[in-house]
Amino acid sequence: MAVSANTDPRVLFEVDRDTRIATITLNNPERRNSYDASMRDALERCLDTVADDDDLTVVLLRGADGIFSTGADMNNAYGWYGEAAAPAGAKRSRPSQRRRLTVDRKTFGFYHNLMGFPKVTVGEIGGYALGGGFEMALMMDIAVVGRDTRLGMPATRFLGPALGSLHLFFHRLGPVLARRMLLTGDIMTAGELEHLGVFTETCEPQAIGARARYWAAKAAKMPADGVVIAKEAFRLVEAAQAYQGEEVCSYLFHAYGTNLQFAPGEFNFVKTRAEHGTREAFRLRDEHFHVPEPEV
Repeated sequence: MAVSANTDPRVLFEVDRDTRIATITLNNPERRNSYDASMRDALERCLDTVADDDDLTVVLLRGADGIFSTGADMNNAYGWYGEAAAPAGAKRSRPSQRRRLTVDRKTFGFYHNLMGFPKVTVGEIGGYALGGGFEMALMMDIAVVGRDTRLGMPATRFLGPALGSLHLFFHRLGPVLARRMLLTGDIMTAGELEHLGVFTETCEPQAIGARARYWAAKAAKMPADGVVIAKEAFRLVEAAQAYQGEEVCSYLFHAYGTNLQFAPGEFNFVKTRAEHGTREAFRLRDEHFHVPEPEV
């Protein structure tokens, strides 16, 4: 049954009270389900609705058209910081560090709350899970991922490697893989990571939806009070053993990382986009960072 938890058509919200499962669908397929601040806030409102509903035990998070999410919409990178339009002919100023910190603290608060969400979270992860989409995939209690799903943090190539929930990457992926992905911006397939057990299940693309619903149904059979108590226990254990103090470091370094100064020969995405447009900027980015494999 479709219900109204928000008015943003880019986030769909459905509740099945018979199964105790809520489904949230990121519905921005023309932009590969990337999101801006408004869309993320709509997602947060849906999650709050589930958290406050005693009759729901599981939330299934997915993306429209078989694509999970490519993360924050980089078509308007500084728009996240509420950059005001400059007068005609005037150069727009870069967001201040205090503005960056204020916004990033809120952004990382969203991820913090998702990781400690009081109901079971199940992710249906297909197509792409990049940037914030990759972070959300890693935060799911149960994640079903297609073997061909492309994963990574490509924005590190123009915002630097200190990007995103660093504590999450190091504890979910391990320090070696986390460094590799953050220091190169490499995009990998879920199949390449399957042997590491990063996700609950890795399967063929056509099976993702059915397998995600299967896991959601299994988790929904659990006693609701027990689930909530367990989720708080899990959150406490992770905070005590792994994450203590590290979340603050993540948003601090992210805020500083959005204010890089680029040396000659380094790729400046924002400048390139302003000169050539978003699509061409992405093409030039990939061209700049391409290093051919050595011939053996």
